[in-house]
Amino acid sequence: MEYDESAKFYSTEDQDQDLWLLLTHARYAMFRSREKELQRYGVSPEQVGLLFVVQALGNKATPAALSRHIIRQPHTVSALVDRMAKRGLVKKVKDLDRKNLVRVVMTEKGQKTYELSTKRGPIHRILNSLSEEEKKVLRDLLERLLAKARKEIGLDRDELPPSDL
Repeated sequence: MEYDESAKFYSTEDQDQDLWLLLTHARYAMFRSREKELQRYGVSPEQVGLLFVVQALGNKATPAALSRHIIRQPHTVSALVDRMAKRGLVKKVKDLDRKNLVRVVMTEKGQKTYELSTKRGPIHRILNSLSEEEKKVLRDLLERLLAKARKEIGLDRDELPPSDL
């Protein structure tokens, strides 16, 4: 297996901290490679991520639902939706049955942008450094970490866990 010299940086006495640093740096480097790819279409990974969720949710894509799915604060999602609406990628439509409800729908321009963004070259090149079995193991581990983190921040239950401090 090939490692960069910088991997030695992740060597403190706290193994959890080492893993946290390695995970965040790997995620950021992969994010940057995706960001670089999407620049040619004039969109960010966050915008493409939101388009993906709007597509998946269909007519159930409300700002609140989007916030839950992408694990971002409602005000952050609202600002992202507003910026994307100004660029013509999505539009906000008032629900006919519930006047206080807004749905987010993809525009034709948003659909074209979404389709262009599905190539995902850097993501495939990076993840293809893993075998199919390694990808399965990584998926299982990340799903477990995500589930635990969602509980820690109160997304999957009503109360937050007690502080360890």
